[in-house]
Amino acid sequence: MVNPYELDLDRNPANHQPLTPLTLFERAARTFPDQPAIIHGRIRRSYAEFYERSVKLASALARNGIGKGDTVTVMLSNTPPMLEAHHAVPMTQGVLHSLNTRLDAAIIAFQLDHAESKVVIVDREFSAVMREALAQAHVEPLVIDFDDSEYPSDAPYPKGERIGRIDYEEFLASGDPEFRWKMPDDEWDAISLNYTSGTTGNPKGVVYHHRGAALMCYSNTVHASMPRHPVYLWTLPMFHCNGWCFPWTLSVQAGTHVCLRWVRAKAMYDAIADHGVTQMCGAPIVMSTLINATEEERREFDQTVVFNTAAAPPPESVLSGMAEQGFQVTHLYGLTETYGPSVVNEWKADWSNLEPAEQAKQKARQGVRYASLEGLTVMDPVSMKETPRDGETIGEVMFRGNIVMKGYLKNPNATQEAFAGGWFHSGDLGVMHPDGYIQLKDRSKDIIISGGENISSIEVEDALYKHPAVAACGVVAKEDERWGETPIAFVELKPGKEATAEDLIAHCKSLLASFKCPKEILFEEIPKTSTGKIQKFRLRDMVKKEE
Repeated sequence: MVNPYELDLDRNPANHQPLTPLTLFERAARTFPDQPAIIHGRIRRSYAEFYERSVKLASALARNGIGKGDTVTVMLSNTPPMLEAHHAVPMTQGVLHSLNTRLDAAIIAFQLDHAESKVVIVDREFSAVMREALAQAHVEPLVIDFDDSEYPSDAPYPKGERIGRIDYEEFLASGDPEFRWKMPDDEWDAISLNYTSGTTGNPKGVVYHHRGAALMCYSNTVHASMPRHPVYLWTLPMFHCNGWCFPWTLSVQAGTHVCLRWVRAKAMYDAIADHGVTQMCGAPIVMSTLINATEEERREFDQTVVFNTAAAPPPESVLSGMAEQGFQVTHLYGLTETYGPSVVNEWKADWSNLEPAEQAKQKARQGVRYASLEGLTVMDPVSMKETPRDGETIGEVMFRGNIVMKGYLKNPNATQEAFAGGWFHSGDLGVMHPDGYIQLKDRSKDIIISGGENISSIEVEDALYKHPAVAACGVVAKEDERWGETPIAFVELKPGKEATAEDLIAHCKSLLASFKCPKEILFEEIPKTSTGKIQKFRLRDMVKKEE
């Protein structure tokens, strides 16, 4: 029997178009042409100007051979060209590849070759390392220099030499403002390429599609509590998971992008106070920078600023410090492979009546899936059966849905392994609570096995963060003849605060079982990524050098 709902009701251009963030951008420019879109130093650009410049950049790229499936690489700070590239490159049906600005030349060269980059746009701050990378790479892209007119004269990093064939503004001026940009042929088409950190070998290229990017725009708007015309401060690097897709997201509510080249306490407080910032994102290190700012660096502001944070769960002291300063912290979780955060700690009204310590315990949980994520669970990775919802049984956190990557570029084996059993395997270990909220316990490689007992490095770090003198800490395993492994902690103290190793170990013993406590504490600067995440692999290397 023919289903009548499938008879003569086919898809056609009138009723089916591919999802893409580009249409959200065009709508914002058409509907709110005079609305402030970008603030960068003295530069102010409306949505009409933002849109026109992006179209001209797309036109110039197309005239230089960029089309479907071609990679455009950018090495830029949080500046207007980075926002323009996020829209212009997809307008050509090309793929945006945004480089981590802290990478060394060898890794950059690897990425340029692996991505087969046709064009490179580089900020002069990074021209020296890019010159070295291009000398090592096999590809020979068109190189475009960006010379930031708002680059401060007293900058800690002086501009490098021009290394390209043309200046960014000259290149953009060659474009046609009436250029008819292209929608994706299919919403499954690639929109961007982001590389993982590559701590255990060459990095893997994570491919995003237009559908996932568009759906993230809607989810970000909801889960970041974005009002009409939000003002967003760029403390999160836009190269990190495409800035968690916020370069595209702000168009939904025609928000204002406030650019920030370097994350510094005074610059953040000035932007918040001067521009009425309502939203920002960042790792816990950004929160610590705000909390530990001097009186001279701080500014008063009337609005509550929603601060979205991922990575490690915020310690209780940080959460209370942020609240005192006027920030509302939302805890998120995700990976590069899930377009950035795709799990949110949905706060429930009755939790606000709990004692601060209990509130912090609730807020430290990663939470539930985004509205645009179809599946989130904790499983035994071997049997692929869900673990009990008891808050204790550890399994691997797994994802399924439209905001999971297409796969790893040119790496079918890694892609198949990541998607085994029809779920994306995160590599993160966690538990599922009875209310359906997940909580991370560790990365699989970061679990410390001491005397046959599993020790979560996150649990030990949480205990250390409860000490008032601890600013940052990282816990890893150290080989031990008797126990196999024991925890060792690296600690940075807050300015003006003091604590000995004995003080911190005694503090941990008041909160944890003795076998979980660090056997050794080293007071050293902790290596972090450009997004503020602690680099555990480097801590493990430091331990090996001491052994």
